[in-house]
Amino acid sequence: MNPLEKRWQVASPLSQEAEEELHGYPPILQQILYNRGYGTRPEARLFLGDSSPTRKVYPLGAEKGARRIMGALKEGETIAVYGDYDADGVTGTAMLVDALSSLGGKIIPYIPDRITEGYGLNHDAIKELHAQGVKLIITVDCGIRALAEVETGKELGMDIIITDHHHPGPELPSADVIINPKQEDDPYPVEDLAGVGVAYLLLAKLAENAQVEAEEYLDLVAIGTVADMVPLIGENRVLVREGLQQIKRPHRQGLMSLKGVAGIKPGKGTATDIGFRIGPRINAAGRMGSAKKALDLLLEKDLMKAGQMAQELEILNRNRQSITRKLKKQASEQAVKGKEVPPIIFAFDPDFHQGVVGLAASNLVGSYYRPAIIGEDRGTFTTASCRSIPEFNIIEALDKCQDLLEQHGGHAAAAGFTIANENIPSFMACMTQLAEGEFEDKVLLPTLQADAELNLEDLDANLLEHLRWLEPTGYGNPQAKFVTRNIKVKSNKRVGSEGSHLKLKITDGTITFDAIAFGQGDWAEEMPPEIDILFTFEENEFRGRTSLQLNIKDIKAS
Repeated sequence: MNPLEKRWQVASPLSQEAEEELHGYPPILQQILYNRGYGTRPEARLFLGDSSPTRKVYPLGAEKGARRIMGALKEGETIAVYGDYDADGVTGTAMLVDALSSLGGKIIPYIPDRITEGYGLNHDAIKELHAQGVKLIITVDCGIRALAEVETGKELGMDIIITDHHHPGPELPSADVIINPKQEDDPYPVEDLAGVGVAYLLLAKLAENAQVEAEEYLDLVAIGTVADMVPLIGENRVLVREGLQQIKRPHRQGLMSLKGVAGIKPGKGTATDIGFRIGPRINAAGRMGSAKKALDLLLEKDLMKAGQMAQELEILNRNRQSITRKLKKQASEQAVKGKEVPPIIFAFDPDFHQGVVGLAASNLVGSYYRPAIIGEDRGTFTTASCRSIPEFNIIEALDKCQDLLEQHGGHAAAAGFTIANENIPSFMACMTQLAEGEFEDKVLLPTLQADAELNLEDLDANLLEHLRWLEPTGYGNPQAKFVTRNIKVKSNKRVGSEGSHLKLKITDGTITFDAIAFGQGDWAEEMPPEIDILFTFEENEFRGRTSLQLNIKDIKAS
């Protein structure tokens, strides 16, 4: 049986006013648009429209930053592009390195090591870049809170342009230019860009006066945007949609090779492919070794070299998956005794790999629906990652226990910290007390949202075509989900290398569909004769044959 019960929430039928406003759209699309907050014709037209936004304004600093870069290129100054080690930072770094190199710039890319250097700017790296003759540092996806580190660069005589999408602190660093739409009084209308999206705006401004086509880099913008899970609405959705056209037919050899090892067919490429295939392989480099391997692949133009580099990322990703599974199992055995799940799952061990503790914490949240804090014990100190649920704001909780921490940061759903080991028992007690207070009298169950209840007869090629109008889907613009009740199971069997998935054939007595239920193989032994299902509707390609199938997200006995 499915070990974690889920609550289903089916959207209310659209209002009569919205039905009149959206008249002319297919009924199911009306309902989905209404569910997403697009209840008027202008809102729906803007959401579904194909046109790029007219760029009349740029974020604060974009024009000044572009001028400084043009000056550096003209004077032959050495420029460093300093990025983060995740897919957002790596793609943004690759974009600026490639674009500025094409303009004849002397460019040094720098991505810190996740384990030895940690996130963002650091003093030693800045001193090293200065020793290499760097006059200008451009950050990607980092720097907005690096007050002391920026001061080090300024003292060494370097100029610094910060491009970042994280929330600024109460004080801004003394950089020459700061480009971040989340700055107070910034005129740019879109705050929720990814780091690569902010860097792209700088490149777009530069392209107004330089021989470079910013639009050629929308494939990288799409990858970083989807992988960093910023909302796929508004400008993000337009950038990703246009970038996906380039991903389907890559002009970048490294991306072509990456698609190959990820099993994405030529001419294909969706936001889901980025989220589950491309992004994890790029991230695996930073988690398991050096993110520079992923950066080098995205910049590589030689076919043979790119193929070998893509294979390296594939091996790293498989290792990452294996280590994550092992770490999750160890953490679960350490923290969860019997059937009693604690308010917060804690697990600390010297053998835990720092690069995947966050992934393991996410998996534990998915299994138990409790906040999870997993850390690598380094002897005197422990470095940990936290993942949480909507009912518990993890960063607020860490703030309340901050006297026990060396440092911490993050947001409501994910955070990280370093703690002296002698403080761990008091910290666990502090966090547990906060969680018990929040969870008192609450039934903790994950909630799955569905757009409508449908019958199997409603599922056809026309519906699938209408659902394509919603693409690209992802965080902030999820795939449409439906509920169908009282379905008979004609057959079911475990599939996958470990039998963790479920393949079904379902029917209402007249219409029959194939279905897949990932991670729900446990139902195979105790399948009820009739079930209710919550699912997405999709096209499945297998051995050259295309068919319609249901991708089941949850099953309940009817």
